[in-house]
Amino acid sequence: MESPQTCCGRSHQNLEALKAGMFLRKVKSRMWKRQRHYKLQEDCKTVAYKSSWAINSYSTFSISDVEAVREGHQSEMLLSVADEFPADRCFTLVFRGRRGNLDLVAESVVEAQAWIQGVRALMENIENMDESTKLDQWISDWFSKADRNKDGRMNFRETKKLLKMMNVNMNEEHAYCLFMRADKSESGTLEDQEFVEFYKMLTERIEVLDLFQDYSSDGQILSQCDLEEFLREEQLEGEASYEHALQLIDRYEPSNTARMNHSMSIDGFLMYLTSPEGSIFNPERQGLFQDLSQPLAHYYISSSHNTYLMEDQLKGPSSVEAYIQALKRGCRCVEVDCWNGANGEPVVYHGHTFTSKILLKDVITTIANYAFKASEYPLIVSIENHCSIEQQEVMARLFRDILGNMLLTSTVDAKVASELPSPEALKRKILLKGKKIGNESESLTDEVSDEDEAAEMSKDCPASESPPTDAKKSKQKLCKELSDLMFCKSVHFHSFEHSRTSAKPDEMSSFSESKARKYSKEAGSDFVLHNTRQLTRVYPSGMRTDSSNYCPLDMWNMGCQIVALNFQTAGMEMDLNDGLFTQNGCSGYVLKPEILCNRERLFDPEKPEEREDYHPLLFSVKVLNSICVHSAISL
Repeated sequence: MESPQTCCGRSHQNLEALKAGMFLRKVKSRMWKRQRHYKLQEDCKTVAYKSSWAINSYSTFSISDVEAVREGHQSEMLLSVADEFPADRCFTLVFRGRRGNLDLVAESVVEAQAWIQGVRALMENIENMDESTKLDQWISDWFSKADRNKDGRMNFRETKKLLKMMNVNMNEEHAYCLFMRADKSESGTLEDQEFVEFYKMLTERIEVLDLFQDYSSDGQILSQCDLEEFLREEQLEGEASYEHALQLIDRYEPSNTARMNHSMSIDGFLMYLTSPEGSIFNPERQGLFQDLSQPLAHYYISSSHNTYLMEDQLKGPSSVEAYIQALKRGCRCVEVDCWNGANGEPVVYHGHTFTSKILLKDVITTIANYAFKASEYPLIVSIENHCSIEQQEVMARLFRDILGNMLLTSTVDAKVASELPSPEALKRKILLKGKKIGNESESLTDEVSDEDEAAEMSKDCPASESPPTDAKKSKQKLCKELSDLMFCKSVHFHSFEHSRTSAKPDEMSSFSESKARKYSKEAGSDFVLHNTRQLTRVYPSGMRTDSSNYCPLDMWNMGCQIVALNFQTAGMEMDLNDGLFTQNGCSGYVLKPEILCNRERLFDPEKPEEREDYHPLLFSVKVLNSICVHSAISL
C-alpha cells in the first residue's frame, strides 16, 4: 500500500503534467480522430483546449462540469476504435446535463493515468469545498462561460444575457442599479469577483432576512441558542440540541470570526437553508426504511422507456450512455428493443425510425457493469423482440455469457409460487421480461405483445404515415433458448376477469398510457385489484415522437408498478418520478400504499368518495420565492 506522502507526491506530479499541457486524440467517430492540445489553467478549475492548427482561438470547460472519468473503452466511440487504441490509453470525461461525452486517447499509459487521476483529484477537491466556496466557484464558472473574448470583464448587456442563461428573472432597472454598485472600479464592466458580489445582491432573499431577524437576539447574528430555537420552532426538529446547532455553524458559516463566537451570519443561514440539511425532505426516508420482503407486485418500480435513446424517438441518437445515466439514477426497469443487425449481430434502436443503432452486446455489457452501482435490488430488463430465429439465438447466448450468475430465469425455489418473490429475495439479480413459450405443447409462435409500439402506432397513425407492414405481423417465431431465459412472460391482456381466473404471477401485460386511462375510468377497482397480483407496465403513447412524458401519478394511483418514462426528457413528470424514488435509499423500489396491495378491500381511485372511510385532506403550500441559490445550482 502506498504511503500518504507517495500519494500526495503523485497527485502533485499529475497536476503539474496537466498544467504543462499535452496532446490528446479526441475521438468523435472511427473516421474522426484528431489531436487537440489540452492544458489545465493556473486556477486548477478550468481546462483549455485547442487544435494543433489553431493559433489564438481555444475553448474551455470547467472541472466542476465533469461528473465522472471512465477508464478504457467505456463509450460507443472508444469501443468503435478498440482495435486501434488499447484500453489503457483511453478514457472518457462524462459531463453533467445534456453536454456530450469527451472521448480521449493519450500517447502513453502514463499520460492517460496523469489525466485520469489528475481530473479525479480536482473533482474531489471541488466536492470537498465548503458551501460558500462552492457557490462562488459556481458563479465564477458561469462568468467564464459567458466571457467570450476572455478579457475578464462583462458590460451590462453581456451580464443580462448571462443572467438569462442562469435562469434568473430580474427587473432590469433594479439589476442595473446593483450592477453600478458592484462596479467598484467604475469601468462600466464587472470583473470576476465583482460579478459574484452582483449576483449575490441580485438574488438576496428578503423573506429569509425577515426570518433571520425574527430569531436573532440582536438582529445581526444568530447565536447558538437562537439557531437552536429556529431548528425547534421552524424546522420542527424536536430533538434539536445545542451540539447540533454548533455543528451547523461550523459547517455553513463562512466567517471565521462568527464561527469562533459560535454564531451564524445571514450568509451562513442562507447556506444552511439551501443545503441538503435544510431540505424539506424527511431525512429519515433517505435511507432504506421500508419493508422489502413483500411480493414484487406490492412495489412501485422506477422504470425507463426506450432507455437507449438520448433524445427523441424519431431521429435521436441511441447510446449505451443512456443506460448508464438511467441506472445511476436508480432505475430498476430498462427497455431493450432488439432488431436484426448486419453480420448476424442484433442491434438496439427504435424500429422504423431514423434513430441510430447500437450493438446489443454493448448494451448487455453496460447493463452488467452498471446494474447494481446505485441499487442492489433486482433489475428488470424489458425486451421488445423483433429478431429472426437466428439472431434470437445470438441474443440468448449474449445474455447468458455476459450476465452470467446475475441472470435469474426462474423463481428462487424453482417452483410455481402463488406470487412473485420479493425485492429482498432477488437482490443483485437481473430478470428478463419478454415473449415466452408457455409449454412444450404450445406452438413456437406468439402474438405480438401489447408493448409492440410499432404495432400500436400503425393503428393510431393515418394510413399514409403507418410504419411498414412487417410491423403489423400478428405472429412471430420464437427461439426456445431465448424463451427459457425469460423470468416474466409478456402476455396480451384480455380482461380483468380472465386475469383473475387464469393469469400466473410471472405474467405481465403492458398498456399504452391511453389504454391504461381507459381501463382506469371504466373499471378502476378491477384495475387496482389486478395490480395487487400482477405486474403491470405502462408506457408513453407511440405518438409522443418528441419523447415527452405523461403524468405518472394517474398510473401510480391505480397501483401500476412499472410506469415507464422517457428518462432523457426533463420536466414535471420526471421531477415527480425523481421525487417518489429519492426515498428508500434510491433503491428504485417504493412500497405501495396498503390499500393498493389489499385484495380484500375494493378501492377505485377514480371514485374515492364511494368509500365509507373517505376523508379528504386539504394540503396547502406557501411559495416564498420561486428562485433560490440551491435550485439554480442544480440546473
